[in-house]
Amino acid sequence: MTVDLFIPCFIDQIYPQTGMNMVKILEKCGVTVHYNENQTCCGQMAFNSGFWDEAKELGAKFIKDFPNDRPVVAPSASCVGYVKNYFDKLFFNTAYHLEYKRLQKNIFEFTDFLVNQLKVTNTGATFNHKVTYHDSCAALREYGLKDEPRILLKNVKGLELVEMKDTNVCCGFGGTFSVKHEAISTAMADQKVHNALETGAEFIVSTDSSCLMHQEGYINNYKLPIKVVHIADVLASGW
Repeated sequence: MTVDLFIPCFIDQIYPQTGMNMVKILEKCGVTVHYNENQTCCGQMAFNSGFWDEAKELGAKFIKDFPNDRPVVAPSASCVGYVKNYFDKLFFNTAYHLEYKRLQKNIFEFTDFLVNQLKVTNTGATFNHKVTYHDSCAALREYGLKDEPRILLKNVKGLELVEMKDTNVCCGFGGTFSVKHEAISTAMADQKVHNALETGAEFIVSTDSSCLMHQEGYINNYKLPIKVVHIADVLASGW
């Protein structure tokens, strides 16, 4: 199988190793990975901020960047959820109608692709740590992702998964929400991180680097004894 790789902005600019680890896992699973170096943002931030003309321009380029009728895989439920759910509002009954419909059915979040498309539930990883899982809003509510990341984590050798209280509650990032409503966003991060701390976990794991970046900022600011890690980095550990 050949797949196209979509690397979101946060991965590209802040956590590039996560993207590399996703490639490492896919190749171990026998998948050939194709990366279009001309790809850019999917346009989610512009769309969520009300700049729909700019979002449409970015979205049109995004559609052109993935012209092949094959799976597009990304380490971000947020970006993939946006393409799946909101390209309808931008491109319905336009010249891009058929192209965006093709892309919507072909684009997958990484853990969903592993479990439901490749039928892989064990990547052979070893991670000797106690972790708790954060359900990002986009993953849970827009993409419908809940069990797949947990299935993969439970099959990681040495990993102990403990659920935190209110795991489905927003961490406060919400894209530009964290900028526009800093006080509320920080209070939500405080609640999320302390719920994680109560479990005794060493790491907070998620499918979305944006949530992890937000929580990491709070953790570092208050020098708290917990770290964050993207699930792709966990699944590529130990081999």
